[in-house]
Amino acid sequence: MLGLKYKLDLQFFAHKKGGSSSKNGRDSHSKRLGQKLSDGQFAKSGAIIYRQRGTKVHPGLNVKKGKDDTLFATINGIVKYVHKNNKLTVNVNPITDNGEKKG
Repeated sequence: MLGLKYKLDLQFFAHKKGGSSSKNGRDSHSKRLGQKLSDGQFAKSGAIIYRQRGTKVHPGLNVKKGKDDTLFATINGIVKYVHKNNKLTVNVNPITDNGEKKG
């Protein structure tokens, strides 16, 4: 006939997402780590002072470390952070009956 040739250039796009995209979209809840009581604050016995992974802050006087490395007070007193032997250590200093620090 006329000898005309037409070239078709078609592109097909997906109408659904790829199969693996539904496997994404998860995230863990934040663990709320860090300092719970600051230097100079009053801590009751058993109060959490510092939540951590590993020993970023070390336990000192009247402070113990839980199995998840949480630091907590063993007596009522005032929290004090100290640099000792190139490590950050937290102490709880006891208070007397009239509100003053002992020692």
